[in-house]
Amino acid sequence: MATPDNYQTASLPTHVGHDFGFTAPLLVDQARIDAFAACTGDTQWIHVDVERARATPFGTTIAHGLLLLSLVPVAQYELGVYPRDAASVLNYGMERVRFLEPVPADTTLVLQVAIASVESKGPGRFLVRCTNTAFKADARERPVMVGESLALVLA
Repeated sequence: MATPDNYQTASLPTHVGHDFGFTAPLLVDQARIDAFAACTGDTQWIHVDVERARATPFGTTIAHGLLLLSLVPVAQYELGVYPRDAASVLNYGMERVRFLEPVPADTTLVLQVAIASVESKGPGRFLVRCTNTAFKADARERPVMVGESLALVLA
């Protein structure tokens, strides 16, 4: 469900429970997994050694859980979770993150975001808690990742 064009920071509390819907499909391919591994230094073979991973029950490499988690901020911006008039949106942390199913290379994902709570932190400052859920694009009834993100939104 889209937000109106006039969605303002001051109205954040009225959007608790709002489901922003699904992102566009996103391919998590081996190139993305390799780039994440190079960036973070997490080059464990199950992520980057395609030949060795063929002998596993997955039959291929799998994405890093933290790679999935790193897709959350981009999904939130794509879906318009934060009002356009916000001066800053600062990462405040993550809670209750679970990686429920391995994500094989070349899987297409969609993410769904909803505002779970908004807490005033003083004039023009809101702590926004979002529920973020990642699904395989063709199996939206079973999440592969769920987690709550916290952002400090400054008007």
